[in-house]
Amino acid sequence: MVSQIIFAVLLGISIWLFAKKVNFIRRNILLGRDEKLNDNPGKRWKQMALVALGQSKMVVRPIPGLLHIFVYAGFILINIEILEIIIDGIVGTHRILMAPFGQLYNWAIGFFEILAVLVLLSCAIFLYRRNVLKIGRFKHKDLTGWPWLDANAILITEIVLMAALLVMNAFDEKLQTGITTMPISSWLAPDFTGESASFHYIERTAWWAHIIGVLAFLNYVPYSKHWHIIMSFPNVWYTPLKPKGSFTNMASVTTEVQLMMDPTAQPPEGYVAPAGFGARDVKDLSWKNLMDAYSCTECGRCTSVCPANITGKLLSPRKIMMATRDRLEEYGENLDEKGADFSDEKDLHSYISAEELWACTTCNACAEACPVNINPVDIIFQMRQYLVMEKSAAPAELNNMFTNLENNGAPWQFSPADRANWTETK
Repeated sequence: MVSQIIFAVLLGISIWLFAKKVNFIRRNILLGRDEKLNDNPGKRWKQMALVALGQSKMVVRPIPGLLHIFVYAGFILINIEILEIIIDGIVGTHRILMAPFGQLYNWAIGFFEILAVLVLLSCAIFLYRRNVLKIGRFKHKDLTGWPWLDANAILITEIVLMAALLVMNAFDEKLQTGITTMPISSWLAPDFTGESASFHYIERTAWWAHIIGVLAFLNYVPYSKHWHIIMSFPNVWYTPLKPKGSFTNMASVTTEVQLMMDPTAQPPEGYVAPAGFGARDVKDLSWKNLMDAYSCTECGRCTSVCPANITGKLLSPRKIMMATRDRLEEYGENLDEKGADFSDEKDLHSYISAEELWACTTCNACAEACPVNINPVDIIFQMRQYLVMEKSAAPAELNNMFTNLENNGAPWQFSPADRANWTETK
């Protein structure tokens, strides 16, 4: 009974802390401006099945794609065994599902063990790629400090959790007469005859280590890049269905121009003049942009295909998403501590420089490469709008073009009367 009470308390605290953080993230995402993205649900479900569930964009790079599928499948399926552990911990039973499911239970446990080994090996290979081979996109300056530590902590934790699961099964298999199929763990524990108290203690220690590790990992995930395991599904479902690179016309600007050009025109009913243009801070972005930020797994595929980054420019699409998420977390914490009227004299442009923004060619290679359909270009474009329309801080080349458009009706510095001169023969 004591162990049941301890387990129930730990489980309750873990769920409460997890729910609190999830509610914080949800509130932060909803700080963004509204955007309608619920059209054509059939196409959206298909897209989510292919991209989020089917990992279709991961396997473009076959080796890491296959390893990721092993980890992903292990994470989903091995959690079925976690449900049994939770029931056992609350009720005080031991392998409660073994009797009713019989041989099917043995086969399932055997399959979970094979998955656990694949997860363990995959994470070890990922650690090797990240820290020994030092793949280019993993040694980028974006990942110095906490991001590097976070990535390694996740991989090591998954290895420890899988090892604890196998040790638990190994010693439990020697104690249980009903389990006959443990293809991996049956080789880990030494044989013995009769009762062994030490085997029981080792099995219980591994059991507690595994479930406590799972609960701790549950509450670590929302603070880490691993949060994409949850966010990838809604993020892909809500992906805009319009072609990449198409931008939404700003209705407020159109209305203002129409009113300016026609003195007799009347503002539409309920029309309110825009308070600003573009994105100064995270609340000026759409909720989908903010969901993108929380969905980023920091894999760096976007940065590795970015032509600006490849040619040595400061821009890194991954850093755009990480900076947006960092600012959103900071903004949400300030909102909770100081109220809606707080001012920290910072905004999103404090995290992302103008040099980074103007280096973007808007080619959308980053959006195409992202495994979960994140679109850094949309954030970049909105931040550019703020710089141009609010701060008049466009590069000199653009300012020259804007002047020519205003004076000549074309990007070139020629009078409209001279436009056809090139047709004249000499």
